[in-house]
This record gives sequence, structure tokens and C-alpha cells, in this order.
Amino acid sequence: MIYLAKEDIKHTLGKFIVTAMGVGMLLGIVLIMMGVYRGMIANANVVLNDLNVDLWVVQENTLGPFAEASRIPEDLKYTIKSKEGIDKSEAITFQNLQLPIAGSHLGVMAIGYDVYGDINPINPNRLIAGRILNNNHYEIVVSDKTQYKLNDKIKLGRNFYTVVGITHGTVTSGGDPLVYISLQDAKELQFTYSNKRIQTDRARGIVNKDSHLVNAVIATLKPGYDADKVAADIRHWQHKSVYTKAQQEYVLTKFVVEKASKQIGLFTVILVGVSTIIIALIIYTMTLEKMKEISIMKLIGLPNSIIIRMIIEETLLLGFLAFVFGNIFSHLIYSKFPKNVLLEIQDAWLLFGIVILMSTIASFIGVKKVINADPSAAVGG
Repeated sequence: MIYLAKEDIKHTLGKFIVTAMGVGMLLGIVLIMMGVYRGMIANANVVLNDLNVDLWVVQENTLGPFAEASRIPEDLKYTIKSKEGIDKSEAITFQNLQLPIAGSHLGVMAIGYDVYGDINPINPNRLIAGRILNNNHYEIVVSDKTQYKLNDKIKLGRNFYTVVGITHGTVTSGGDPLVYISLQDAKELQFTYSNKRIQTDRARGIVNKDSHLVNAVIATLKPGYDADKVAADIRHWQHKSVYTKAQQEYVLTKFVVEKASKQIGLFTVILVGVSTIIIALIIYTMTLEKMKEISIMKLIGLPNSIIIRMIIEETLLLGFLAFVFGNIFSHLIYSKFPKNVLLEIQDAWLLFGIVILMSTIASFIGVKKVINADPSAAVGG
């Protein structure tokens, strides 16, 4: 058996390796893109999984509180609690804040909840320092991504908040850190206006009546009750939109993450296409460089099948090495990205299959050149 591909690669080994590394960097970015999408899906479910509630009650005809603004009365939690099948119910708020960080600001999402209530959104498994909230005012639990330490003071609105706990892995679907404050503080930050605003509104005859509002009421069910049936009952009698956990997951992935995932998918397809074209051009160039040798081999009677096998083997080996370098490259840089990047085995295997397929397709251009090679060109010099 004549291993032409092996001998040809040995002849230009440095060039072959550098080329594989270049294509591998493109494939590494493809893996990063896949990881960003996986990270967005995982991030979108952080709050849902940590709360682990069965029902989300929000403003009627809205997709709130994540995909759309929602405001409902806080005391609705008592009405929901009285419904048949409901075990626990609590009010909750979500709002975007800017935390002061070393002369700049960091965007976070603040979750406000009843410190003395039955449902706590802080997952104890994510708490890496300090404790959860114990007091109804001026305490805050932050993510480790904020770089704050225990007992640091943070000015929000008119007041200073003390950092009493630090969590890890608590982020929104967009990658922003989550912080936790009491419901009373959250309502003050979200719905209480400045003194000048209150004075001006009173002069207009307007009284601030928003301080009793929250963004959602969450509830858990007693064993044996069907979430869809209880949700339908609340929709009918309370005239509110109600989502089960599965429906809320759908809302997050469909209306919050979908557009970003489509953009990532488009970039991924483009990068795979570019990688295919680059491999095809490289193989074509390599084939052109040895056309005289190929003509000589055909002139001495070497069959096309052996020469074609050489081209295909070189192309597949180039794709395989590019995939290996791409994996190494992606694992070296993924932690540097500001968003959560999850590199999963199934994505790597999927990309490997795509690489083998596109390498096979890319080899056709070199194969065509070999088939059309004229043996008499070997005599022409």
C-alpha cells in the first residue's frame, strides 16, 4: 500500500500544522458560540430553578415579569393563598439596578422578596459566604461577579445597604449578576419617588399609589393538584395571567432568549461555511502545487483512485487537526468571556461530524483537479 498522503504531509509538515491551527481557531469560535447559547439557556433557568415554584401570577395580558412589564397588587398573594390547592404564595419584584463599582457602574437585576415569607429565592447551595437576608431593611446579598465583599456598604437610592451574603452562579439570561433585597426595600427603590417628584405630583393633584405594587405573585401547590387546572381557575376569577413553571420556561426561551439564539445560530453557520471554504481553498492550492508530480504519477500508470485517496486523506486529516486545535483554543479562552459559556460534549461531537462532512465536501475540488490532470504535462517541464 502506498501512503502518498503521509509522505506529502511530511514534506510540508510545518505549513500543514499552521494551516490546521488557523482553521482550528475558527472552529474554536464556533464552539464558543455554541457554548454562549448553552449558557444563555442555563442562565435563563437560574431564577426558575432556584425558586422552584409551580405558578407565576402576573398582570393580565402580559408575559411578565421577565419578558414584559407586570404590576399587580401585593395583597393578591393572600387571595392566591386562599385558593384550593395552593400551599404557599408570596409577592416578588424584579428590577434592573446600577451598582457603583470603583467609580463606574455595574448592571444587575435585583430580586425583592419577603424576608419573613415562605418562599426564599436564594438557593443555599449557591451561597458561598455570609448568610441570607434576616432583616427587612438595608441588607443585600450579591453575586461574586460584583466583586463586593462581606460588610461592604452599597448606596442604592437614598439608603446604604450592607452586604451580608455572596452567591455564585446567580445570573440573568443576559448574564447580568443577580442581587437580593427585601421586598420593602425593593418597592421603595422601584415605586417611591424623590421628594421633589412627590412635591410636584402633589401640586398637580397626583398621589403616589404605586408602593403597594409588585411584579408577580409566585405560588407552590399542594401534592396531588394539577398546575394547569389551578392556573385556569385563577385566570377565570382573578383576571390575571398565570403561567406554570413549564410555561414560564417557554416564555423565557421563546421571547427572551430566542432572538439572541438566532443571531448566534446565524454566526455559527457563517463561520462553519467560511471554514469549509478555507479548507477547500487550501486543498485546492496544495493540489495545484503538486500538479506536476500528479501528472508524473498518472504518466507512470498510477491509478486515479490512489491519487484521489491521497487528496481525501489530507483533507480529512486537516479537518481533524483543525477540530483538535479548535477544542484546545476554545477551552483556553472561554472563561475570559463576560457571558456564561458552557462547553458540552455533545456540541463537540456535533461539530466533529460537521467538520468531517465539510472536509469531505471540500476535498471534491481537489479531486476534480486530479481527475482532469493531463499526464503529458509531466513531459512539458
